Amino acid sequence: MATSEPWQTAEIPGPKKALVITKPEVVAAMIKKAKNPVLVVGHKVTETKVGNKRLIDYIIKLAEKTSIPVVATAHIISEFSKRGYKPAGFMSAVDIGNRLVDSEWIGINGKGHHDLALFVGLPYYMEWTILSGLKHFASNLKVITLDNFYHPHASWSFPNMSEKELVENLKAIISNFEEGGK
Repeated sequence: MATSEPWQTAEIPGPKKALVITKPEVVAAMIKKAKNPVLVVGHKVTETKVGNKRLIDYIIKLAEKTSIPVVATAHIISEFSKRGYKPAGFMSAVDIGNRLVDSEWIGINGKGHHDLALFVGLPYYMEWTILSGLKHFASNLKVITLDNFYHPHASWSFPNMSEKELVENLKAIISNFEEGGK
């Protein structure tokens, strides 16, 4: 089993750590298996640029191909709108973290509690704290981070990698839905 260290070395996750995603096909398989996934997107996706595209462009393509409802955090709802994409909702990152813990919440799409949450683009320290809460108080929720930093409080996380490697992994995930569909 592959291991990784948290990007911020002062953060101590405890004995239970996220499994390291070594193959992006694992993420695609988990998305296909999920009954009601959700994608939580933070403002860092608008700041990260690889080649001539921003990370948000890959996230939109992923959301469109997988039909996963997107929750836009912070002020990035306008960035989605500029690209012609309408997220399922928008709220603060802390609010979505609290709602995912709430067993009575019917989900962003009204289809019941989410069984899989994918996180991308939040500041590391904020995502760390939200994921810690989910790990301890939302035991039925699987969490995958799609950042280029290892997040030990997730269920599954990519290891620390370059932004270019992250985009290659996202392209591989997306291609799984282009070939066979969900």
